[in-house]
Amino acid sequence: MAKLRLSVACWNYDRVRAIADGRVSAEGIDLNLMTLPVEETFFRMLRHREFDAAEMSLSSYAVSLTRPDPAFIALPVFPSRFFRHSCIFVSTRSNIHSPADLAGARVGVPEFQMTAPVWIRGILQDDYGLDPAAPRYFTGGEEEPGREEKLALNLPPRFSVTPIGPTQTLSGMLAEGEIDALYTARAPSTFYSRPDAVRRLFPDPDQVEREYYRRTRIFPIMHVIALRRDVYARDPWIARSLFKAFEAAKQLAYDELKVTASLVTMLPWQTTAVEDAVREMGPDWWSYGLEANRATLDTFLRYHNEQGLSGARLTPEALFAAETLQSFKI
Repeated sequence: MAKLRLSVACWNYDRVRAIADGRVSAEGIDLNLMTLPVEETFFRMLRHREFDAAEMSLSSYAVSLTRPDPAFIALPVFPSRFFRHSCIFVSTRSNIHSPADLAGARVGVPEFQMTAPVWIRGILQDDYGLDPAAPRYFTGGEEEPGREEKLALNLPPRFSVTPIGPTQTLSGMLAEGEIDALYTARAPSTFYSRPDAVRRLFPDPDQVEREYYRRTRIFPIMHVIALRRDVYARDPWIARSLFKAFEAAKQLAYDELKVTASLVTMLPWQTTAVEDAVREMGPDWWSYGLEANRATLDTFLRYHNEQGLSGARLTPEALFAAETLQSFKI
């Protein structure tokens, strides 16, 4: 019997690579996995629904659930997680030295609804008392002019959000002092090319992020794997099949990171990094599934609602295909 053929778009993560190279297969599915940059995947899936399943911004997915006839249903698979204290950049021409200084500041965000800025605004609110609406936000391309929000937003009026000019970039504006700070997922090019003009808000973000994790036990989730809802409705069994495949591929990545005979990455202290991660966060530090991530997801959904991106506060259960939330027992 022929397998169901599905297209999946995702970045080239170590935790996904075993699916891409065929070492892991999804039961009953012939997967065509395309490794694409996340911005391309998001744009093509959200605007044109080109793939049967794709990596998707957690925030964009949550926004989509608030619209009539939601187009996607997610799996509790989190290909991207990232502590974002390191992703707040400031212009050296500004007078920004602490989170409190961001009140009233001109802050760039590639898109207001991007997951990374949602986490950053929420963390700055919870830990430093900065109202998410206190800065003035400017949206647009970080490195290329012309970027727009992938999803139309209807924000509360207390948020000031203005698109930048058609020839401007946030990276360049930050270096020139035309914006004071930038909340982003990718480090701006001017952080490297003009270190005299752009710096991080937190000079030692690793220390700040470790302290944050020890206190909150939150490892921020950035992306999910989302299925087109019409594909899922036709064959709901694929949700569990894909979830199992992503879990198996992640386990292979864990196993490879622990090999000391030869290093699977180019990190010279890979073994130390793995042992440190296990010591700090446990053996499954990159966990999938709802229950292990309930508190993290609930925190994000609170931020999403408080920042005007979802009119009602979503629950973690509402995010995922029901077939992925429970498993059989023997």
